Amino acid sequence: MSNVIKTSGLTKIYGKKSSAFTALNNINLSIIQGESVAIIGKSGSGKSTLMHLLALLDSPTNGKIVINNVDSHKLSVKKMDVLRNENFGFVFQQFFLNPHETVLDNVVLPLKIAGVSRSERHKRGLEVLDAVDLSEKSKDKAVNLSGGQKQRVCIARALINNPTVIFADEPTGNLDSITGQKVEDLLFKLNKDKNITLIIVTHDDELASRCRRQIHIKDGNLEKEI
Repeated sequence: MSNVIKTSGLTKIYGKKSSAFTALNNINLSIIQGESVAIIGKSGSGKSTLMHLLALLDSPTNGKIVINNVDSHKLSVKKMDVLRNENFGFVFQQFFLNPHETVLDNVVLPLKIAGVSRSERHKRGLEVLDAVDLSEKSKDKAVNLSGGQKQRVCIARALINNPTVIFADEPTGNLDSITGQKVEDLLFKLNKDKNITLIIVTHDDELASRCRRQIHIKDGNLEKEI
């Protein structure tokens, strides 16, 4: 199996000189295609910083991130955006939906930004909504959905570009336990059935235990891997 993400010496420092704060210190990781990985740590441990770096949403102070054998450091901003958009899907604790747009319009937004035709957007949008059992809600406004339905819309949106990796940052944090369980089950089903690499940032030990591997971050350091 090939590495989908590999880091070496990954370091992130905020501020300068006397006010400098090391959020991440010399992180070396390899994540294999199709893995499920939990990044675990207390608030302020650096786990979300690590996810943002792995997902190319932020740049490291030092170190290297290789995505599918491509060194991201050597890419222009435009090419990095393309690499991220073609490879990654995102599911966050906050839904980031346009409340007064339809479910389908929310799901196909990445395709619209990429300049995909209206008919193709419609076709692919309905396909991913079907995958999360929400095709009957395609014409509903997002504002009228339950929390669990909104998160499933976010998962559909994450799937729209056929990503190799889904990053999920506290994906069940705003959901009750029963709804959260359903969202978890859906993410792990996608991981298993579609071989999508699943990287979950969480402080929930129970959710983390469902992942094949757990990476524990403490005070910006990789404390242990299980």
